[in-house]
Amino acid sequence: MIGVAGEFSERVLTWGTEDLGDALVLGAGGSGAAVARYLAGRLGGRVSSVTVYAGASAPDAALAAELEAAGCRVVSGTERVEGAYALCVASPGISERSDFFRSAAAASGEMLSEPEFAWRESPDRWVAITGTNGKTTTTTLARDLLRASGMDAQEVGNIGTLATGQVACRRPGSWFVAELSSYQLAVSSRLHPRVAALLNVTADHLAWHGTAEAYARAKERVFASMGPGDLAVVSVDDEPCRAVAARLEARGLRVCRVSLSSEPASPERAWLDGDVLRVALRGCERALVRAGDLRIKGEHNVENALVAAAVALECGAGADDVRRGLAAFRPLAHRIERVGRVAGVDYVDDSKATNVDAALKALTAFEAGRVVMLLGGTDKMTPLGGLADACCATCRAVVCYGEAGPRMRDAMLSARGRSGAALDVREAAHLADAVRLASAVARPGDAVLLSPACSSFDEFSGFEERGEAFASLVAAMGARDGE
Repeated sequence: MIGVAGEFSERVLTWGTEDLGDALVLGAGGSGAAVARYLAGRLGGRVSSVTVYAGASAPDAALAAELEAAGCRVVSGTERVEGAYALCVASPGISERSDFFRSAAAASGEMLSEPEFAWRESPDRWVAITGTNGKTTTTTLARDLLRASGMDAQEVGNIGTLATGQVACRRPGSWFVAELSSYQLAVSSRLHPRVAALLNVTADHLAWHGTAEAYARAKERVFASMGPGDLAVVSVDDEPCRAVAARLEARGLRVCRVSLSSEPASPERAWLDGDVLRVALRGCERALVRAGDLRIKGEHNVENALVAAAVALECGAGADDVRRGLAAFRPLAHRIERVGRVAGVDYVDDSKATNVDAALKALTAFEAGRVVMLLGGTDKMTPLGGLADACCATCRAVVCYGEAGPRMRDAMLSARGRSGAALDVREAAHLADAVRLASAVARPGDAVLLSPACSSFDEFSGFEERGEAFASLVAAMGARDGE
């Protein structure tokens, strides 16, 4: 499928032709509903029957009625799966360690995730991007770079657009750029992207995977089916990813090593040369843009830009188009997004930073000593020592809030005692209280940074609602101050 200089051969898309037999859908949320609708549309042909197990709770009544009218059998009120099925498509919220998943696996010939199901139905021209942090920015940027080069590209996967819902309307020659979570990759066996990227791996989602090792293995599965003609793009500034790159090279894969610290000693590479982003693929080296010309800030976003550029160039995008797309790309919502300025203080929404590593990376976007950081939310019980040390070195003040507030406060005070830093540590009950405290502490020229290092479920439905609440609080302050 791939020729020289990253040019992919054109051919008419071949839709799935396998006989799917009796199909089971595990879960009746967004991905489960999309798969059930797709399968129901093929009843009487490639699909013999569709059974949807919604789990212990009842599914949405309107959805259940819709699926039953389409020919599906909907089962709720139990997590014990009965019957025999050729395949099961499992929703990402259902852990492979759960009794519900195990019961379905015992009744099914194979288990697969929604993205893998979509790939099997339409396997041409897939890019897959995974990592603990930065997936959405990199996926969106890679899509934009392909579009800037006149190519048809659609973002799918964990980014919010289900791939299964896009298969039927997909145009020949188009690219699917898929953001894939560890949940989705853990339940995959044949998924074969032509280009795949691993951004980073730090401990996260341990309740779902059980161990950090299982989580890391799930991330690495993005490369499992790839061969010598494909390209693996791997950031190698941390040891777990360097080990992945070495294993992939031992398999004979082409590996583009990505680094901010030095030029990788490999034929395929992407790196920061002083202030210039450079990518070398298939013997052709290209200088792209200066890091300072990017609108997305922070070292991690320079890395995201290098990965997205390597992906786009490998898919056939032109270097000039990539340069233009990199310079034009703006921050996504809730990712180091400036949402207001009040009394000379910038307020920055990085609510998507739901783990320690993401919060650490956000700090690299700001001048040391000019940050008032908001930390807290639902406590993931991850180690806080490294974050506390970084706050002592970079922040003027931190406000710890929410369920995790007391543990955050204790970690900050401990680090301050060890280092002798002058870090101002405060605590608040809720986000609104934290914003008020931060505004009282902040001085003109400072940035109040919401980069919580925690999920948001103690107070909000998700990081989006948390970020929107932060922006509303800032807007209200500005209105009171006449700004």
